[in-house]
Amino acid sequence: MSALKPLIAVSGKGGTGKTSLVALLVRRLVASGVRPVLAVDADPNACLSELLGLEVPGTMAELREAARPPKDSPADMPKAMQLDQGVNQIVAEGEGFDVLTMGRPEGPGCYCFVNSLLRDVLKRMTRNYAATLIDNQAGMEHLSRLVTATVDTLLLLAEPTFHAAQAAQRILELSRKLPMAVGRRIVVWNKVRDGHVPADVRRIVDESSVEGTVLLPWDERMVEIYSHGAPFGQDTAEAPQLGRLIQMCGLSGMRCTVRK
Repeated sequence: MSALKPLIAVSGKGGTGKTSLVALLVRRLVASGVRPVLAVDADPNACLSELLGLEVPGTMAELREAARPPKDSPADMPKAMQLDQGVNQIVAEGEGFDVLTMGRPEGPGCYCFVNSLLRDVLKRMTRNYAATLIDNQAGMEHLSRLVTATVDTLLLLAEPTFHAAQAAQRILELSRKLPMAVGRRIVVWNKVRDGHVPADVRRIVDESSVEGTVLLPWDERMVEIYSHGAPFGQDTAEAPQLGRLIQMCGLSGMRCTVRK
């Protein structure tokens, strides 16, 4: 068994297809023998479980609210063990993969203590998986609060449009300022028609400061799936561009089964 247990985060402007990409990568990795995979849905508008055909039994946000100590209570409560048990109960289990849903953003008040405990819980949890994928909301600030490990690969997802490219560039810049190590950065141009991204759009993202780029074509099957609310089947993850992306993430040829 390989010691490699990579953590891959996907970020970009809303609507660019982050959740779809994570779901496709989960299917592709599991089919290639990398299992179990942990998929973390960190977008408040959570739908990753639905795309993978699972129901959400609970969210980290619900645990966080329940665990936050009342005002003026001792800081040694809640116990990390209680959070560990709670996380195990809210994980949606699939064939070769699990999904952990973060849920809504933090409410008013201080969550520093609970977030610190949650970071430890997530760190221990990811050791039980061959790979972890994080479906990030637009931006990365909350990721730096909840993840202490190095992000091995950051996928910056963008449609071939001006505003999506601007968002990707801002996230790229932010990723260099946060107190979180990022191993490699890859720009993923999604929903690309006719095989190319307009030059004026492509220039917005400083591709010289990333480790690679990949183009994912417009796929009518995705439109059909979303129009009917159906989950992604294994056949949706067969595009050769996905294989190239996995190779760029350093996962090509990796066959790793972790006993949970």
